[in-house]
Amino acid sequence: MMDRLVRQMAKNEGVTEQLKSDDWLCWLQKINSIRSRVEEIVLHDLIYSF
Repeated sequence: MMDRLVRQMAKNEGVTEQLKSDDWLCWLQKINSIRSRVEEIVLHDLIYSF
């Protein structure tokens, strides 16, 4: 679930392999932000909703 959501959000926000090769620090910041948001979504859906 997390992998799928990370891929979808990265695609929607334009975080691509091209960005990774051009500006890896910016890419890393964006991916970390996406992962944090996805983790919150997954935790909310799977744990907090019970």
